[in-house]
Amino acid sequence: MKITKLMSATALAMGVLAGVSAPVAAEEKTEFKLAWSIYVGWMPWGYLEDSGIMDKWAEKYGIDVEIVQFNDYVESINQYTAGAFDGVSATNMDTLSIPSGGGVDTTALIVGDYSNGNDAVIMKGAGGIADLKGKPVNLVELSVSHYLLARALDTVGMEESDLDAVINTSDADMIAAYATNDVEAVVTWNPLVSEITGSNADANVLFDSADIPGEILDLMVVNTETLADNPAFGKAVAGAWYELMALMAAGDEAALTAMAEASGTDLAGYKAQLAATEMFFDPAAAVAQASSADLPTTMTSVAEFLFDKGILGEGAPSADFVGIAYPDGSTTGDSGNVKFRFDTTYMQMAADGAL
Repeated sequence: MKITKLMSATALAMGVLAGVSAPVAAEEKTEFKLAWSIYVGWMPWGYLEDSGIMDKWAEKYGIDVEIVQFNDYVESINQYTAGAFDGVSATNMDTLSIPSGGGVDTTALIVGDYSNGNDAVIMKGAGGIADLKGKPVNLVELSVSHYLLARALDTVGMEESDLDAVINTSDADMIAAYATNDVEAVVTWNPLVSEITGSNADANVLFDSADIPGEILDLMVVNTETLADNPAFGKAVAGAWYELMALMAAGDEAALTAMAEASGTDLAGYKAQLAATEMFFDPAAAVAQASSADLPTTMTSVAEFLFDKGILGEGAPSADFVGIAYPDGSTTGDSGNVKFRFDTTYMQMAADGAL
């Protein structure tokens, strides 16, 4: 399975959002569209559409919700940002850099999971993170892989300038690149991590996303005004999502197998990816994650990374350019320009059995 969920920052650097139209003004309505792309934690969105679970919950609230798969993750976020979709599956970093950085007020309706080992820094041979000094590192530039490398280097007081170079390498080329003598270290994500470590005896995982739990979040984000004007939309989506989360938590093999096949693997392969993913099957756990005292620190770190790389919104004057609001009413960044919100309202309703 080829996962392209982490390439949006690179696309931004290439000006992919140039000419994107302003989002359509929110209003009360009955038809909604969500976009998603293939990744272990987002496969449930496709199953909700195919299984009829989403239709059932939408009918309960007198609305229609269509869930559309994109092969290109970047394009799915761009389409949401342009107003063609009411919501999209995205990471916290990509939400901040693309729609929120682009001025679209966006709310994390569902906090689905965090990467818990799916992303890794791998070096050939024995050693630790400090041994990356003077070495080239291959990764998808300006991506979550790039962020993971920065966090790894931080732990030993190093910076990117201590490396020989960061070499932009697509996920499609990563396996072949690792096999060459010129490549000494890579940063990538599953299933590529599993392929590299399983096929190369010299592959040494120096650092992975389990070392920064809760920092790489996978979300379903929606237009804030649309959600405010249409609470039935939030209720239906949350209700459908957590019905499926209960099935997954119970090990429903029919659902898991369908998601595995849709992602290009088998049941065993999908379960292996889930093992490196901290799925919030219980809505109370999702509420706790969104309300975590660590989240503002994480988002500040993400904002600083994006600003340092020049991709925190066009012309951003500082890392505080975009305001981010949290469930307790606190904010980080510019409180006068809040464009990213973590809202536990509908996840809490699911936890309370109130949907």
